[in-house]
Amino acid sequence: MKAAAEIGDMAELRREIDAIDADLVALLARRSTMIERAIELKPAERMPARIESRVQDVLDKVLGRAREEGLDPDLAERLWREMMEHFIAREEEVLGKEGAE
Repeated sequence: MKAAAEIGDMAELRREIDAIDADLVALLARRSTMIERAIELKPAERMPARIESRVQDVLDKVLGRAREEGLDPDLAERLWREMMEHFIAREEEVLGKEGAE
């Protein structure tokens, strides 16, 4: 991958963006498989789908990393909140809103 300043034209820039998008999709797919595994593990540990302290912990880590990397923290927060809500909804779909019985 090239640094943005090394890219000479829009065609090249678009190729780089497309490559980044492909990497992001692959990472999100991998994260999704981890959520599916959490759905399998949580009942044995009697954990609910939504654990507010974990949501906040993830968000705090992401916002810190976003600041370190020069990513707008507001954008990172909106993206991660949306993603986390999606995955929590998936867990609730399987585990129920209250979690494991």
